[in-house]
Amino acid sequence: MVSATVNTVRNVVGILGNIISLFLFLSPVPTFVQIVKKGSVEQYSPVPYLATLINCMVWVLFGLPMVHPHSMLVITINGAGTAIEFVYIALFLFYSDKKKRFKVFLGVLVELIFIVVVTILVLTLLHTTKQRSLVVGIICILFNIMMYAAPLSVMKLVITTKSVEYMPFFLSLASFGNGVAWFTYAFLPFDEFIAIPNGLGTMFSLAQLLLYGCYYKSTQRIKAARRQQLGSKGELDMSEVVVSGDSRKIAGTTTLHNGHHGGSEIYDT
Repeated sequence: MVSATVNTVRNVVGILGNIISLFLFLSPVPTFVQIVKKGSVEQYSPVPYLATLINCMVWVLFGLPMVHPHSMLVITINGAGTAIEFVYIALFLFYSDKKKRFKVFLGVLVELIFIVVVTILVLTLLHTTKQRSLVVGIICILFNIMMYAAPLSVMKLVITTKSVEYMPFFLSLASFGNGVAWFTYAFLPFDEFIAIPNGLGTMFSLAQLLLYGCYYKSTQRIKAARRQQLGSKGELDMSEVVVSGDSRKIAGTTTLHNGHHGGSEIYDT
């Protein structure tokens, strides 16, 4: 009876973990909306998306029945995550400059080769699910930690600029919720391959949220100063007076609030 209850709770937590993980995978959507609008990835880093992609792919391998039986919830969410990350990376490739595009493409290629090689070796050289679970589980732990730690690569930029503009808040928040959910799931019953990376991931995500809280106000001041600077550029330019015979024309060029020139109007006097 206790076992059935634990199994039910585990499934409920696993489904909740799937939902939170989906939010985690979808949390960068606002970031990519901005990238599409601006037509550039600017200073955004591709590292979190590359790390999440390889993480999802190794967890799909881990969840296969011939590797780690009874892990369908692991396969469903990480299969969805793999597809979503491919979309993000495709957008990153499209809106990057040539140099960054090559690096991202090379990163994806290396990851695909890696996952194919690992899959072939595990399924051919290891003959029991216990052996396969151990090897793939260790790999999953490493890549899951990398996924959670990947946004930390932006922390140096945050501390240097005193701005969290390029460290998406919802990505950090979703990472925290995801870590808590799957860490809980790992204790019903205990699964060290899920518990270790998600326990560490929870701490990494918490560190990101604390950093966001520390630099949120300074970020707002930086943005306000930038808007003020753009606003000053957007003021009406000094009128140019052109004298020609008895007529005098004043050409004033107006500027939109976003700093782009609107149109020029010519007034006859």
